[in-house]
Amino acid sequence: MALRPGRCFREIERPYTRISYRVKNKNYIPGAPQPRIRHFDMGNVKGDFPVNVYLVSLDDVQVRDNALEAARIAIHKYLDKKVGAINYHFKVLKYPHHVLREHPIAMGAGADRYSQGMRLAFGRPIGRAVQLFKQEKLIVVRTQPQFIPLVKEALKIGASKLPFRAKIVVEEKK
Repeated sequence: MALRPGRCFREIERPYTRISYRVKNKNYIPGAPQPRIRHFDMGNVKGDFPVNVYLVSLDDVQVRDNALEAARIAIHKYLDKKVGAINYHFKVLKYPHHVLREHPIAMGAGADRYSQGMRLAFGRPIGRAVQLFKQEKLIVVRTQPQFIPLVKEALKIGASKLPFRAKIVVEEKK
């Protein structure tokens, strides 16, 4: 089955994260998929940089892990090409804990009994998401002051892959 559009999962719902690995009876979510985002730290991890540039959410929203991975790849590729790998540290601050569920709707003869018979059905897990609230930071890029315009451009490119309005905030360490 194909992946549903992101707008189906954009609204924040109650967090659904209960996965028990030790006690099998307490495993409320059977077979939750692994998050698609793999790397959270990129660039020069041990470098000391005086400027932090943040991507900040302006909405309450859920961001699917595949959208987060697309933004991460776009930002990292731009920074690697324009700024250089030793001149920045790029970090995704949020982890996709929330498990998304889907209850497939049946089509064809006799489907009305199947679709209407299960009220408030939980459905099967299909993916993961990050729950973001207003003014919450999603991504940080630490860099040198001369690279601020390039980092802003990279975050703008990454924000276009995400399903919310975002602003870019620059903070300098003292």
